[in-house]
Amino acid sequence: MKIFTDERCTTYFRLGHPERPERIATTLKKLKSQTALPIAWGAPGPVDEQAILRAHAREHLERLREPRDFDADTPFYEDIDRYARASVGAALAALHAARAGDSVFSLMRPPGHHATRQRAMGFCYLNNPAITALAAVAAGEKRVAVYDFDVHHGNGTEAILLNQPNTAVYSIHQHPCYPGTGTRNVGDNCFNFPLPPQTPRGEYRHVLESALEHLRSFKPSLVIVSAGFDAYLHDPLAQETLEREDFHWLGASLRRLGVPIVSLLEGGYSEDLPDLILAYLTGLEGK
Repeated sequence: MKIFTDERCTTYFRLGHPERPERIATTLKKLKSQTALPIAWGAPGPVDEQAILRAHAREHLERLREPRDFDADTPFYEDIDRYARASVGAALAALHAARAGDSVFSLMRPPGHHATRQRAMGFCYLNNPAITALAAVAAGEKRVAVYDFDVHHGNGTEAILLNQPNTAVYSIHQHPCYPGTGTRNVGDNCFNFPLPPQTPRGEYRHVLESALEHLRSFKPSLVIVSAGFDAYLHDPLAQETLEREDFHWLGASLRRLGVPIVSLLEGGYSEDLPDLILAYLTGLEGK
């Protein structure tokens, strides 16, 4: 397993905001102390501006440098454009490693799946999964799927990849919940699987599996995973029912697809996040 991270991504924060640096710091501590899973460590790579501009308007990149908040959930931080680019750099480095045969995970903040072509929102500034998907297609991948199991709908990924050739998006999420989208399929390549709050665990897993079956029928050559761990029973920002074992099962299920998997950290705000990520990674590694 190769994990791409940079501890400097933990140095921006706003007191009381749920997108806090401890999400990364405590997970790093857990992963570096465990012995069940051999880990090699990688750093974010350089980011070609063109890779970002496939997904975002240039005006959006300029807006990231303006010192005013984007919305009530998404503050401006000094150098947030640099942090967001580093997160993209880790995702693209993970893509390169996955295409070379490595099992990979990008452990970075900020997350990405809510950012649209022209707007930062939902703690997200640049859309890591959409940028990575478009980079994979540009590099020659024939069919790239995004599988988003974050409890919140990946509205930005959907908006950017809508009807983009050689891509498909599958989002399993709670509804009603932020951002309030994802109630139906859109275009010819974006498939949504909304679930009500407090969906029984077995039913939730059944829908996750159903989405995977739809993804298999797309026959992807590579899968990008928006790995959010906030459908967890004890997550403070949603009302779902998954447990640690379900994230291990998700990792194992994705492994059985038999294609390169690029997993990017999205949400997950409980104190148990390090254990949930480790469970997912051990499943992904077949352990």
